[in-house]
Amino acid sequence: MASFASNPASRSAPNILVTGTPGTGKSATASLLAERTGLRHIEVSEVVKVEAFHEGWDAEHSSYTIDEDRLLDWLEEQLEGGGVVVDFHGCDLFPERWFDLVLVLRANNTLLFDRLTARGYSESKVRENVECEIMQVILDEARESYAEEIVHEVPSETLEHLECNADRVIQWIEAWKVNNGAN
Repeated sequence: MASFASNPASRSAPNILVTGTPGTGKSATASLLAERTGLRHIEVSEVVKVEAFHEGWDAEHSSYTIDEDRLLDWLEEQLEGGGVVVDFHGCDLFPERWFDLVLVLRANNTLLFDRLTARGYSESKVRENVECEIMQVILDEARESYAEEIVHEVPSETLEHLECNADRVIQWIEAWKVNNGAN
């Protein structure tokens, strides 16, 4: 496995993790950030499927059982030079040194319920994810896994939130570039 430095100055642009409970708008947020900044978007769930970084399908949870070692080896190479927006519903499996900003998206439970139901999630999967959001599992995971100053909780319920969050991250990227001597 490659081992890039934890020093952000070794990267040409920041790496950003967009995380949150399924249905909070991670992919939409990460896609918009990539489109508006030129950063590369990596949707981890899609990579797991396409690159077969899994050990098979878990029917009980309606998801793949991730082969974490293979996924992390691949991701580390992708993140080495910086300039990547990663989106995934979890965050505690990634090393802290990989990210300069962790954006935790949050949504109202009723809205989240409606979004997941519209996706065709089973009743148990909807309930599990809504409970996860109520208990702020992903937010707590982020706070336990990363330095407090890089974790930012933001609302993700409307298009206005999406645009506002993107604007704030773009301002943050500009400051990061100045502070880290990047062009």
